[in-house]
Amino acid sequence: MDGIKRLLRRTPLRTFILYPLLTVAWELLIARHLSLQPIFLPLMVWGYLQYRLCGLYRLKRGGGGPGIETPPERLVLSGPYAYTRNPMYLGHIIFLAGLALTLQSLFAALIALVTAIWFHLRVRRDEARLVELWGEPYRRYLAITKRWIPGLF
Repeated sequence: MDGIKRLLRRTPLRTFILYPLLTVAWELLIARHLSLQPIFLPLMVWGYLQYRLCGLYRLKRGGGGPGIETPPERLVLSGPYAYTRNPMYLGHIIFLAGLALTLQSLFAALIALVTAIWFHLRVRRDEARLVELWGEPYRRYLAITKRWIPGLF
């Protein structure tokens, strides 16, 4: 049971595998309707690639592990991290928005909304830990780089 709980804590597994499967199951079994709007599939691809490529960039430039549990050994302020502090998390949200639009699913839209709120709360905790870890350089980064969307917020 602990193995399953540990596996389900993995955000990428939930976002890119579990939530799409749950959405399809919901739409087929509960709503009894599955609508596919392929024009929105590029959002799903974009979100996944953003998550994946930004993660590889962070690992290459900063070391450490894939999650905040194993933070980078070096502060990464370049590449996608120069535009948004959370490009990987943003990739998750873009993917889930694409899932909701592709499947025309209110259930998936609810998952996307709840996940976005969860990420926002998680980021606030992460930032506090990173201020403790990196100090003034990270504080300067917070002051000049938006948390989510470049130029907005």
